[in-house]
Amino acid sequence: MPPLSSSDALVSHRKSFAVGSRIAAQKRIRHLLDSVAKYVVGAGGLATIVSILGIFVYLVWEVIPLFQPATVTPELTVPVPRTAIQSSQGAHAMVGIDEYREVPFVLKGKYLQFFSLPGGTIIPDVGGELSINGGPTSVVRIGLKGHTLSIGTDRGLVYPIKILYRSDFQGDQRTILPSVKVNDPVQVTPDGMGIILHAHVTRSDEFQTVAALTGSEELWVTRIEEPGDFSFSDEVVVTTNRLVLPPKAHLTTLALDSVGKRLVAGTKDGHLLTWEWQGQGFDAIPQSVPVGAAGDAVTALSYLLGERTLVVGTISGSVSTWAFSADQSGPSGRFLRKVHTFTPHDRSVTSLSVSQRDKGFLTADDQGTVLLHYSTTGETILEIPGKGKAIESLRYAPKADGLVWLEEDGRLQTYAIHNPHPEVTFKSLFFPVTYEGYDRAEMIWQSSSGSDEFEPKLGLIPLMFGTLKGTLYAMVLAIPLAIMGAIYTAMFMHPHLRAVVKPSLELMAALPSVVLGFLAALWFAPLLEKIFPAVVAIVGFLPLVIAACCLAWQFLPIRVRRFEVYGLDLLVMMVAIVLTVVGCLMANHSIEGWLFGGNFKQWLAQNLGLTYDQRNAIVISFAMGFAVIPIIFSIAEDAIANVPRQLVAGSLALGATRWQTLTRLVLISASPGIFSALMIGFGRAIGETMIVLMATGNTPIMDWSMFNGFRTLSANIAVEMPEAPHGGTLYRVLFLSGLILFGFTFTINTIAEIVRQRLRQKYSQF
Repeated sequence: MPPLSSSDALVSHRKSFAVGSRIAAQKRIRHLLDSVAKYVVGAGGLATIVSILGIFVYLVWEVIPLFQPATVTPELTVPVPRTAIQSSQGAHAMVGIDEYREVPFVLKGKYLQFFSLPGGTIIPDVGGELSINGGPTSVVRIGLKGHTLSIGTDRGLVYPIKILYRSDFQGDQRTILPSVKVNDPVQVTPDGMGIILHAHVTRSDEFQTVAALTGSEELWVTRIEEPGDFSFSDEVVVTTNRLVLPPKAHLTTLALDSVGKRLVAGTKDGHLLTWEWQGQGFDAIPQSVPVGAAGDAVTALSYLLGERTLVVGTISGSVSTWAFSADQSGPSGRFLRKVHTFTPHDRSVTSLSVSQRDKGFLTADDQGTVLLHYSTTGETILEIPGKGKAIESLRYAPKADGLVWLEEDGRLQTYAIHNPHPEVTFKSLFFPVTYEGYDRAEMIWQSSSGSDEFEPKLGLIPLMFGTLKGTLYAMVLAIPLAIMGAIYTAMFMHPHLRAVVKPSLELMAALPSVVLGFLAALWFAPLLEKIFPAVVAIVGFLPLVIAACCLAWQFLPIRVRRFEVYGLDLLVMMVAIVLTVVGCLMANHSIEGWLFGGNFKQWLAQNLGLTYDQRNAIVISFAMGFAVIPIIFSIAEDAIANVPRQLVAGSLALGATRWQTLTRLVLISASPGIFSALMIGFGRAIGETMIVLMATGNTPIMDWSMFNGFRTLSANIAVEMPEAPHGGTLYRVLFLSGLILFGFTFTINTIAEIVRQRLRQKYSQF
């Protein structure tokens, strides 16, 4: 080769320099891109972690108020002026307040006064001395809601006093305008015997019922029934009965339900007497239930909202709730049983006021101590220490956000109460609770009803149980099919066929869950109900048919079996499976007759005590399994297929069969990936919403039976959240459900990662 000239050498040098420069530039660009990718990936991972932490913090932030304690704040102390209202020494007193807590009233004797807060001045144009014939001897409230009072007199008359509040707006200024109306009296006792104790209920233009105890220990009940709109008579029906008292029964309190057909009386010796209306009058002989030790007189008695529960306070300071049950026979088929015992007072309970919105109530003793209780949870929520002065009358504000009481020295005291979530405690969420109408403690979810008197039941255990049940039933079907399919596809299927089968299965994951839920609820659930006997037969026969086909394939000549590389074995198996399924479906009615006596639902009920619901766990097993199988299959197949081929080839070269290679080498090496696939599928099933929402019936019951439905945490959030008031108890409990679901998935994923890392370290030698 001739030597290069100087010019050629220069050109060559320049070309080498240019190439070197380009390579250096490419390296710099590559390094820059690598650095950018490093920081972008790191930022993306960090953003993911921050997002998850943000979700967690937000959930906790919304849940925390559920468990914050109730608070009470003193507002005003209003000295009642030394007017006629304080001159009624010895007369019974009654207090009340409007829903905005701006205009309280005090009734003592014949005198009624309204006060304007916060100034505490008397409203002069309303109230004053009421037009009542005789001296007031007893005053009670009529009903739990509103401000209607009833005054009993020493002449046997009872006067309904209706107090109304009206809001008047002048621009942005609101003024509360009270008014008073004294209705016509009701003569309860004959011969004008004086009343020392009474109870009164009324419903406009329908009826009035008054029970009164006279000074001679006679109990009289008068019921006045007005003619109805469709009555053929205009006559007012008045029924007066004298009820027989047990010997030595000295009554201390009375309570009537809102329809005036159940009368309950507390006695001096610590008993509750109950009379039920029997068409023309009350029971001749009352039911008697002891509420405490002998001589523990009942000093306070009232129905709770809904009138299924009685609150009882005694002279010893005990406070308890009692409910009517129908489990034992009696004159009325009902009896009283104790439900809860609350924190007692140190002194005698003198006053009681129940909430007009929920199952809360207040009790006060003769030292001025006030306790706030909640019936559903059976807990005492807060205490207002007394000042050594007895409370004459106590009233819970209409919105349950305050209270007002009158002390014996004539001071009117108001308080603000912040207790937004009284029905939520750790026990009420996660343990059995005795609800109204139930004879034992149960775990129930029922957040709302059509009645304002409804008692919310917010037990989360049925929802957690439903989540676990749905997940397990889905995984029972998905795990064997997905794992076995992944094993066959990766180890035994021809690569050309694998290239078609795997993408087809992965496409199943693209189906929206709402479509799967729609098909499961409206098509598959009714179909399964019709062909259930055939499905039972398919489950029994199909494994036998598959085993028989596999066994028969082994006896075929080699020249036939070699076509398995083209999928002939799969074709034969699919034909056998299709024929088995079609045969069972065609024999559906015959199978139902052979196995279930002609009616499988009746057979299940009579022999197993099970009820078949159309939307049940079997439907969910198929529908959710259809959604989970592609995820588990794809990840598990990748894990098995990515086992180094040289390991598989070495095992086969040493004489091991493909099955031995699979069980003793491949599955062990791929176990971390297979376990991850299972955990990801498990997490997918736990968080599924639309399928279980549409195909389970959403019944929050705790039953492992595959023939009935359930409700999951995620489906419950989807159903309840649109109707939950922002910031309300239901709203925050649903966020608590989300937090629990977050905890489920976080725990499962954490455990899965730990196990996967340990399996990888253990089997890294493979």
